[in-house]
Amino acid sequence: MSLRIAIDASRATAVQPTGTETYALRLVQTLIHANESLAQPFHFRIYFRDKPANRLFDRSNFVEQAVIRLPRLWTHLGLATALWRWQPDILFVPAHTLPFAFPGPAIVTTHDLGYKYFPGAHTSWQRFYLDRTTRYSQGRARIVLADSQATADDLTRFYGTPRQKIRVVYPGVDEEPPASPAQVQAIREKYRLPPRYFMYLGTLQPRKNIGRLVQAFAQWQASAADEETALVLTGGRGWLFDESWLVGAHNLHRTGYIEGADKAALLAGALALVFPSLYEGFGFPVVEAMRSGTPVIASNTSSLPELVGDCGILVDPLNTADIAAAMRRISDDERLRNDLGAQGRARAQRFNWETAALQVLDAFAELGADLR
Repeated sequence: MSLRIAIDASRATAVQPTGTETYALRLVQTLIHANESLAQPFHFRIYFRDKPANRLFDRSNFVEQAVIRLPRLWTHLGLATALWRWQPDILFVPAHTLPFAFPGPAIVTTHDLGYKYFPGAHTSWQRFYLDRTTRYSQGRARIVLADSQATADDLTRFYGTPRQKIRVVYPGVDEEPPASPAQVQAIREKYRLPPRYFMYLGTLQPRKNIGRLVQAFAQWQASAADEETALVLTGGRGWLFDESWLVGAHNLHRTGYIEGADKAALLAGALALVFPSLYEGFGFPVVEAMRSGTPVIASNTSSLPELVGDCGILVDPLNTADIAAAMRRISDDERLRNDLGAQGRARAQRFNWETAALQVLDAFAELGADLR
């Protein structure tokens, strides 16, 4: 008899998805597809907060969908009640928080512990809730999935999660056809960008280090005597965004939140992605840039060295001169740009949703074997 797996897909239907929502959507989609090829497929019941769009998920004889319409306490009341009624063999939550009371064993994904490193970026209530639910989930889950070895190490450091309980499962990045020169030109015209620009991709929030990025760009402008090349900041304003971060540089462009369809061409047209984030559980923009063949300048902290390896330039995110020097190397050396673009594209192949889904299915099977 097939194991019955309940999956929390409440994050998968976000209108403007960020990293966690993209992870939930793409992983669940790929789990459905990969499950079909198993000799003995699992039976999934997927729980949503909002009704998913038609054809967002493949039809399958091994999948049921259930919508729980509850504006508050969706996880701890709505999902928990549904689980007590269905009594699944395993619960899988791909976004941090397990219900406080539910039957059976569970697997949970913990993406990062950014609130431990940057407590000021959260309200006191948010810090309390994140700490309490993460601590509970680490103890309650039988298997914990971490987006990176850096996150796995943090879980052991802060919560004492046993290493034998943790599985590092790197998220994937969608395969995109290379953007054509015509597409790059069209996207530049759409956003009114010059021919040469550096690019940042992500929410504008404190731990993304936007202020130092702008300062480094200003230093590079002064040293290169170049005010034609732009710095393009893509992404919406996050909580605690400060306009003072943007002072001091010329030719600075802010696009706001960009549609997924525009991302590949914007990246392909950039001299480099500059991503001096202070902390990342998994840096989706870095892998997206590498997959686009765009050189990467990234921080030498948290998970980013795991992703970039020697296929980009790693910098001290607290040192604006270090960031500016990397921008100078990229802007002055076309051969370096081409080499890093090719190396990054090859490295990015290892981060794919098919591999991630198969590793999650293996975790289901491992836990299922323990139940028999």
